[in-house]
Amino acid sequence: MLIEDFPILPILAILGIFIFVSGVFTVKQQRAAIIERFGKFESIRQSGLHFKIPYIDKIAGKVSLKIQQLDVMIETKTKDDVFVRTKVSVQYKVIREKVYEAFYKLDYPHEQITSYVFDVVRAEVPKMKLDDVFERKDHIAIAVKNELNDSMIEYGYDIIKTLVTDIDPDEQVKQAMNRINAAEREKIAAQYEGDAQRILIVEKAKAEAESKRLQGQGIADQRREIARGLEESVDVLNRVGINSQEASALIVVTQHYDTLQSVGERSNSNLILLPNTPQAGSDMLNNMIASFAASNQIGESMKENNSSKLPSSDSPKKRLTLDYEQKDTDTENDDPSPEA
Repeated sequence: MLIEDFPILPILAILGIFIFVSGVFTVKQQRAAIIERFGKFESIRQSGLHFKIPYIDKIAGKVSLKIQQLDVMIETKTKDDVFVRTKVSVQYKVIREKVYEAFYKLDYPHEQITSYVFDVVRAEVPKMKLDDVFERKDHIAIAVKNELNDSMIEYGYDIIKTLVTDIDPDEQVKQAMNRINAAEREKIAAQYEGDAQRILIVEKAKAEAESKRLQGQGIADQRREIARGLEESVDVLNRVGINSQEASALIVVTQHYDTLQSVGERSNSNLILLPNTPQAGSDMLNNMIASFAASNQIGESMKENNSSKLPSSDSPKKRLTLDYEQKDTDTENDDPSPEA
């Protein structure tokens, strides 16, 4: 078989098509491709359809231009010696104009960013107390962002935002904080309850004072009207020939029986009624005085009877006299005579 018998042109056409197809490539949106020729940087290709020399140019790598997020967990100590675990989220992207620096200058960007985050957080958090860490977490985030921007911009990375997404102290510390918060709220609740009780007591006292004032005013008005009524009653009785003393006695008797009637209308009253004549008070006083006088007289008479029953020698007064005379006699016998 001769060489001329082989279909060389179709083979060459197929080979050319294969070589051409192998040199065509596409780059997706928000990505960049780095082309190297014989191991040396050649160009950066953006999104779209592109061609490279087959077997001479090659795609060294592709870089994403999207915003990416890296979560870094850091454990450090606060100023009041409390260990906390802090989660920092770093949002970054590759600058389109600095794809070369991002691809060739920095081999492991995640580890580099993580190192800077550790350095900044462990420099800022130990300056704060635990409560300040919660209150000033934005300050920590801004410090991390500023440090990363200054360090990563030369490597082609732009730090979009840094967020402190979690601050997790030790479990015992959290329980203590919860107890402190609960005690503080109970204290505030007790203060409010005390204020409410104080207001209630003050208002109740004011109401009682107002009630007593009105009650006293009512009693005064009542007595004033009673006195006016009594005066009118005495004037009416004087017109019909009854003098003032008899009128007063009549009014007192009438009030006495009105009082008895009002007391009798109460079914649940426990009351003992003494003699209910108008002169009951004076009669009771006179009877008591008379009984005291009678008992005194009876006591004196009993003493006199007991004294009369005793013998004359046994009388205390007489016995005292005899003893005195006997003493004088003994004294005279004991004295020596002057003549002797």
